[in-house]
Amino acid sequence: MSLRKLSWSTAAPYLFLAPALCVLSLSVFWPALQAFYLSFTQFETLGQTPEWIGLGNFERLWTDDVFWQSLKNSLIYLIGVVPILVILPLGLAILVNQKLKGIHWFRAAYYTPVVISMVVAGIAWKWLYDERGLLNQGIRLITQNPLMETILGQLGWTGEPIVWLQNPDIALYCVMAVTVWKGLGYYMVIYLAGLQAIPPDLYEAAAIDGADGWQKHWDITIPLMKPYLMLVSVISAISAAKVFEEVYVMTPGGGVLGSTITIVANLYEQAFSEVGNGYSYACAMGLVLFLLIFGLSILNLKLGQLRG
Repeated sequence: MSLRKLSWSTAAPYLFLAPALCVLSLSVFWPALQAFYLSFTQFETLGQTPEWIGLGNFERLWTDDVFWQSLKNSLIYLIGVVPILVILPLGLAILVNQKLKGIHWFRAAYYTPVVISMVVAGIAWKWLYDERGLLNQGIRLITQNPLMETILGQLGWTGEPIVWLQNPDIALYCVMAVTVWKGLGYYMVIYLAGLQAIPPDLYEAAAIDGADGWQKHWDITIPLMKPYLMLVSVISAISAAKVFEEVYVMTPGGGVLGSTITIVANLYEQAFSEVGNGYSYACAMGLVLFLLIFGLSILNLKLGQLRG
């Protein structure tokens, strides 16, 4: 009887995991293995038999200017978006963690962008960025003040509507703003869960010792929130590295002169557009993206251990 109980207790977890593992194997693991194999072959269209070419696709990547432009844009995205999504949501979480009247409405307002589809958000922001959109209308109202008109003139504004998404110098940053706006509420909720797990007694003891305002958060909140900071940094870095929807919706084809094309957007164009190099070339690009994300995750974990 004891052996039966022991065998059942050993096998039970795996039996419960089996359905999920089967689904993941069919939808994630097996396609990933196929993509890994195809990255070393010549496979341009469906129905074609893959032809083994070894590192041929990676040699093409090495000399592909569009790939390097997409890699550069993805790295800029990482550097620009991740620090903001790690720091700013923590401030919002501290703000909405206060026991104030109507604070639940503020929490809902900050979280609302998260539940909006990225396609809908991208279209809405594209309208905002339009030459006759709300942003240019607001700038036009501001410049009715002579002082503001002088200041903007010194910054290079000529009085014409700003073509936000058609200007290769600022288009990528305009798309990055949408990613930040969309992700603030999501990461705020993660931080909020961590803040509510901190015992109030610690803040009361800090107040007795004379720590108040931001000092108590520096001494108590941030050290105790390190696991959540690490989690948010890893998740936001992965999301920024594989950004696609906002780029595809707001700047189809990667924008003017490829100013907003990222690795995933480039991968999509290579695999599914008529001018692409085929599925195998896209798979090779996907493998590079996987290695980039894997390296970033390991780096984040190592840095977290050093800070700990």
